[in-house]
Amino acid sequence: MNKDIIVLGIETSCDETAAAIIRNGTEILSNIVASQIESHKRFGGVVPELASRHHVEQITVVIEEALIKADVTFDDIDAIAVTEGPGLVGALLVGVNAAKAISFARNIPLVGVHHIAGHIYANRLMKEMAFPLLSLVVSGGHTELVLMKKHGEFEVIGETRDDAAGEAYDKVARTLNLPYPGGPHIDRLANEGTPTIDLPRAWLEEDSYDFSFSGLKSAVINTLHNAEQKGMSIDPKNMAASFQESVIDVLVTKTIKAAKEFNVKQVLLSGGVAANKGLRERLEKEFAKIDGIELLIPPLHLCTDNAAMIAAAGSILFEKGKRSEYSLNANPSLDIEHF
Repeated sequence: MNKDIIVLGIETSCDETAAAIIRNGTEILSNIVASQIESHKRFGGVVPELASRHHVEQITVVIEEALIKADVTFDDIDAIAVTEGPGLVGALLVGVNAAKAISFARNIPLVGVHHIAGHIYANRLMKEMAFPLLSLVVSGGHTELVLMKKHGEFEVIGETRDDAAGEAYDKVARTLNLPYPGGPHIDRLANEGTPTIDLPRAWLEEDSYDFSFSGLKSAVINTLHNAEQKGMSIDPKNMAASFQESVIDVLVTKTIKAAKEFNVKQVLLSGGVAANKGLRERLEKEFAKIDGIELLIPPLHLCTDNAAMIAAAGSILFEKGKRSEYSLNANPSLDIEHF
C-alpha cells in the first residue's frame, strides 16, 4: 500500500501569511490564512515593509495552527513547499527562511514553488487536472494564459503588457473613491449597475493572446474627470459595470479562442480576480455552449492567496523529484516557464 504524502505549504508573497497541510496533493487537512487587509487599507495598497513585519509576527502562529488543525506533527510531514516568487522580496524572505529553518531542523525535504503555479494548482484541490489544459490567471499583478501539457510544465501563451487586470481594478476603484482592495467593490457595484458607458477593448494584434488594461484604466479616469469639469455626474454603478464589461469581454474572448486553438480538455480559472462574480458567471455561460472543454473555477477561499495551493503545486513537484537546496532564496521576478 502506498504511503500518503503529507506536505506543509507556506505562502508569504504579499499580504497574507498562510500555512496549510495537504494530503496526496488533493486533500486539504488545514488551510490557515492571516490577512493584513485592515493594516494596508488606510494606505490604499500594500506597504511592503509593513507586510514583511506582519509576516514575521504571524508566520510561526499560522504554521502551528495548521499543524494542530490537521492533527499532525512535523514527524508526519514528507515535504515543505514554500513560495519562492514572484512577490514582494521582503515578504517572500520571511516564508522562505521559515521553511528552510524547519527543513534543516527536522530534516524534511524542501520544495520551492512558483506563486502562479500555486494558483493554477488550486483547481486540483477540487478535481483532477486533464491535459492539455489552459489556465486563465487573473490577479493583482498577473494576467496570463498558461498552457499545460503535463504536470509541472508551463507555457505562457499570453500575458499583460502593462497593467494587470487586478491593478486596473484597484486604480479605477481609487478614482471612484472606493476602499482597498478595489476589486470586490467594483464587482459589487457592477452587479448593481448597467454598462451604458462606451469604453475601449484592447484586442491588440489579431493573433495575440496578450492583454493590455492601461488604456482602459486611463479611459475611465479621463471620462470621470471630463464629466466633473463639465459639472456632470456619472453613476459609479454604471461606470463600474461598463469597466467590468470591458475587462471581462477581453478575458473571456481570448480564453475561448486559445482553448479552441490548442484543443484543450480543461480551462482553469486562477488567481485573486477569479473571485470576481461577473467573470465567473460569464465564463460559465460561454463554456456551457462549448462541447468537449471542461471549465474549472475554484471556490472563493482558494482564489485569493493561500498555502493550500502552494502545497498542492509542491506535492506534484515533490513527486516529480524536485528538491530545493538551502541556498533557496526569494526571487521576486521568478519565471514560471523556467523555475
